[in-house]
Amino acid sequence: MGTRKYLSHSPEETADIGAKLAATLEGGEVIAFTGGMGMGKTAFTRGLVMALNGEDVVTSPTFALVNEYQGEFLIEHFDMYRVEGWDDLYSTGFFDYLDTGCVLIIEWSENIEGALPEDAIRVEIRPGEQEKERKILITDNRKGRPFSC
Repeated sequence: MGTRKYLSHSPEETADIGAKLAATLEGGEVIAFTGGMGMGKTAFTRGLVMALNGEDVVTSPTFALVNEYQGEFLIEHFDMYRVEGWDDLYSTGFFDYLDTGCVLIIEWSENIEGALPEDAIRVEIRPGEQEKERKILITDNRKGRPFSC
């Protein structure tokens, strides 16, 4: 386990960091994002999905609650922004996706903290000093193949 720190200067660089993380995935991981609106969670996800040979257009699942992308693995992309309790969480179908071998990407994961597995990969994105700059912290709690790029 360890935390890697990155500094991104553009959405493209943020997507490249997502692609690096994708290279370490084996299927079944939960990737839990925190970070405010417009921080680059979807750009990071876009890079990850493209690196896994996904050809779908990656968009924020804000209104759909979950988007599905097919690539090297099936990827389920959740938006938990409006989840306010266990009933809301159950209505998203989140628990049905755990242990399926899908890669789960969770935006606004702080809203479901108690439901996340211990080995979730944590991605925190914060604003940097410049307008488009982002500080990205990745904490990999997996025991098998930690992210070290």
